[in-house]
Amino acid sequence: MTLLHKCYGYYGQTGGVPQARQLPLTVARGFWTERRHSNSIQPARYNNTGSKAIYFGTNYCLPKMVRETGYYDILGVSPKASADEIKKAYRKLALKFHPDKNPNEGEKFKLISQAYEVLSDPKKRDLYDQGGEQAIKEGGMGGGGFSSPMDIFNMFFGGGGRTQRERKGKNVVHQLGVTLEEMYSGSTRKLGLQKNVICEKCDGYGGKKGTLEKCTNCKGRGVQIQVQQIGPGMIQQIQSMCSECQGQGERFSAKDRCKNCNGHKVERKKKILEVHIDKGMKDGQKITFHGEGDQEPGLDPGDVIIVLDQKEHPVFQRQEDNLIMKMQIKLVEALCGFKKTIQTLDNRTLVISSPPGKVIKHNDLKCIQNEGMPLYRDPYEKGLLMVQFEVEFPENYWLPENMFSKLEALLPKRDEVMLTDDMEEVDLSEVDYESQRKYNRETYEEDEGPRSHGVQCQTQ
Repeated sequence: MTLLHKCYGYYGQTGGVPQARQLPLTVARGFWTERRHSNSIQPARYNNTGSKAIYFGTNYCLPKMVRETGYYDILGVSPKASADEIKKAYRKLALKFHPDKNPNEGEKFKLISQAYEVLSDPKKRDLYDQGGEQAIKEGGMGGGGFSSPMDIFNMFFGGGGRTQRERKGKNVVHQLGVTLEEMYSGSTRKLGLQKNVICEKCDGYGGKKGTLEKCTNCKGRGVQIQVQQIGPGMIQQIQSMCSECQGQGERFSAKDRCKNCNGHKVERKKKILEVHIDKGMKDGQKITFHGEGDQEPGLDPGDVIIVLDQKEHPVFQRQEDNLIMKMQIKLVEALCGFKKTIQTLDNRTLVISSPPGKVIKHNDLKCIQNEGMPLYRDPYEKGLLMVQFEVEFPENYWLPENMFSKLEALLPKRDEVMLTDDMEEVDLSEVDYESQRKYNRETYEEDEGPRSHGVQCQTQ
């Protein structure tokens, strides 16, 4: 029988209020939506923008307010996004809009890089949140402006700096979608890539040796300069790579050019790589095949870098080396005990139980030791499998009215309220958000009329 344990943790700082008490962990970032404290919970309050401020006794949690959201919008993340969420968003977008893959998206790639450069640095992010893009331009970048998008990309994916790139060919970065099951049990995937290799016919020379001549189109400069008139008395010079010699400044004549590579010195070939996904590898982890990138004469070949992209799982969520799942139980099971089964990622069946009298509360979190994710390079050790319980309550009026007195006699006594003359009894109704949104739209469309006074209630 698998044992369930109570999981404990520390709440972090929320809304500027430190909460360092050790409490049963019923909430975690990105997974749970409720915080519980030992003191009383006051009703949520709403401001005129519809934002929600939730008060927990003397502690409170306010929505994060930022001056601008432009950089967050570029990366497609919330202003409350964690550092890991920002890294993951940049990784996916940078690979998608890299100039090698999307030559026409250079400006988009530049904006993605600028947004990541600011939001990945805690000090710059804080400055941006307070003063927006203007604050960044006025000193947030240390006076040196933004870094090169390619430098950011290469540092993120391990491509090295400028000196290294001068001695080494370009790296090839490929994102590989993997399942949580593959990361749990390990897997081997075959990946077919097209790469440049030195031409076998001319040994990377491009044609017959000794027949290379200066390009007549660019006069050996490797670039072409075009002059365009853009207005009366106004001209501009545009410099571009020479289309005849591909920027080399020299070329072979048609009769001396290598027929195999057409003078390009390299040819395209297919390469099959075996990608070994070890147990415990994580989302965003890189697997590098050294020297398997594009070849170029005079340079060491670049690397092929495989970036693992974990797919969403219908049951489990991963949190470092722990696995988290939700489990629904009925009220009778929460009070009188239960037996449940859990299907693991390697298709084993675990049986968990709770004895009668050991009450499981809604959102209670229990854990199973050594049933989480295997530790990378130490697969015999595993993290926790955490189970968050959701108690399903009966529908309204599920029990005949004459039975409630018998049920009440079995349950702990309720608190009695002593009514006084200065008290006022009111009715409780269901909250109806849709009616409130409709009412707000109608009020907004009218030039005059009453303003919204809060969330609407639906009478039962």
